[in-house]
Amino acid sequence: MRIILLGAPGAGKGTQAKLLVEDLKVPQISTGDILRQAVKSETALGKEAKAYMERGALVPDGLMIRLIEGRIQEPDCAPGFILDGFPRTAAQADGLERALEERHQAIDAIVSVEVNEAELLGRLSARRTCRGCGETFTRKQASDSCPKCGGELYQREDDQEETIRRRLKVYREQTQPLIDYYQKRGKLMRVDGMGTVAEVFSRIRSQLRGTLAS
Repeated sequence: MRIILLGAPGAGKGTQAKLLVEDLKVPQISTGDILRQAVKSETALGKEAKAYMERGALVPDGLMIRLIEGRIQEPDCAPGFILDGFPRTAAQADGLERALEERHQAIDAIVSVEVNEAELLGRLSARRTCRGCGETFTRKQASDSCPKCGGELYQREDDQEETIRRRLKVYREQTQPLIDYYQKRGKLMRVDGMGTVAEVFSRIRSQLRGTLAS
């Protein structure tokens, strides 16, 4: 099964992706991981991407599509995959569709994990990160020290309210055209992201079962 997973920062998309990987036995494909691996491996595409990254520029759509195309052709993607963080634009979605069509494949489902902004602000502003091991916790779960290594917990700049509001604004602006793109194709699944991790996962699996059965 080939799935695209969408969700605003704090929606729990990463957690749900890990659960889907375990459940469906397919790899999670993250653009960040692909870029880091390509740069580390010093492939031709990796060197090209590195040149953009080093000057703080966005990696162009065409290059990202080629990197993704190479990844989904690897053997572990034969039974399917979960795309996390790609596509980000309608142009990338078009490129992905063409790349899959060449292999007589298609995306089976686009899952949008949706949480209201007030909840997202609450979740993200409550996050604390350990200076020692880098693990992330919430204020409800943690004291002033990391329960894993005893390191100091602090609030990252990314998790401060003003920064969070900017991140959410950028996400809405970037993702809304993509949601419209997939909505018109009848593949978008809107999933309520409120509740426990298990509750949200159950909703996702229920919708995916419907797709497989249709």
